[in-house]
Amino acid sequence: MKLRSDSFLDQQPIPTRYAFGKYDAQNRVALADNMNPHLAWSEVPEGTKSFVILCVDKDVPSQPDDVNQPDREVPSDLPRVDFYHWVLVDIDANTTEIAEGAYAQGVTPRGKAGPLSLDGTRQGVNDFTNWFAHDRDMNGDYFGYDGPCPPWNDSLVHRYTFTVYALAIDEVPLKGKFTGAQVLEAIQDHILGQASITGTYTLNPRLLVDKN
Repeated sequence: MKLRSDSFLDQQPIPTRYAFGKYDAQNRVALADNMNPHLAWSEVPEGTKSFVILCVDKDVPSQPDDVNQPDREVPSDLPRVDFYHWVLVDIDANTTEIAEGAYAQGVTPRGKAGPLSLDGTRQGVNDFTNWFAHDRDMNGDYFGYDGPCPPWNDSLVHRYTFTVYALAIDEVPLKGKFTGAQVLEAIQDHILGQASITGTYTLNPRLLVDKN
């Protein structure tokens, strides 16, 4: 399989319109347009009955102690964990493209509704569900796509990997509310092929300056 995006190039920065948060000189972070990026795939394996899309950031700090603290950076050698930004399942086998903004436009406090979504698809909860669990204004179930918003003091530029999986089953065997990790486990024995594309993103002003 092959996967491409008209929204960003593989291994290149993701534009802010696809992010949950953008750099703000006064407040460090401001809400961004939070649109899902365009994705298109080809060379689909014979026998494919549905597709799954997962977006995961594998560079999330495993400990919160240094996150968004003004007097220090999150060290680059801190162990990192997975953070799912998009969990989309039961995509029809005839679909080979997702339009920009089709599944997400703007930030929805307390999360977008789900799991039922466009054209018979279902969306799982992303990990902003856990991130905002104790925030009185933002807590809720965050179904579908919510884009990058890494710690503004992280010494690492985060990598966001979008993967399309071609499956030999019509529906992912999960009901109700489910996570990206649960989907990945549920589809392991049904994957016929897959393709990925990775974009980068940072809110650290030092790294933004270094890139220019």
